[in-house]
Amino acid sequence: MKKYSVLCAGLCAVLAFSSCKSSESAYKKAYEKAKAQESTQTTQEPISSATPVVTPLETKTASETTVTDNGDNIPVRQEDVTVVSGAGLKNFSVIVGSYSLKANAEGMQGQLKGAGYDAQIAYNRARNMYRVVAATYDDKASAVSSRDQLRSKYADAWLLFKK
Repeated sequence: MKKYSVLCAGLCAVLAFSSCKSSESAYKKAYEKAKAQESTQTTQEPISSATPVVTPLETKTASETTVTDNGDNIPVRQEDVTVVSGAGLKNFSVIVGSYSLKANAEGMQGQLKGAGYDAQIAYNRARNMYRVVAATYDDKASAVSSRDQLRSKYADAWLLFKK
């Protein structure tokens, strides 16, 4: 019985080592395929030595150029929301939290009210999300400065423009 088990173990070992070899023909096929792709790429598009066409540079004096303020490039998300809890939204609002459950939004609203903010909750029906508004403003500049102050505590604060 001991002889048969040793013989079976040896036979299994030989089969295991011999069946795991990679086929040389598989490597050869992959090499030939890569060579064929490389040769077709080089023959299809020869590199031209023509000079590129460049648009001439127009020069203007400093008085002719206009400088635009980069503060206008601040991202603002536009959504159709309805006020669930609060006095009402103005044009620009600072959002500090978005929740799918109203209870979570109410918890965040309570924290903000405890910190002295006039927090409100707005509901976005399209996304089924409750937005927690920390502050709301008529102009964008005030909303941006408020958002920047709130980002020290709420890193994901963003601006909302009410449709």
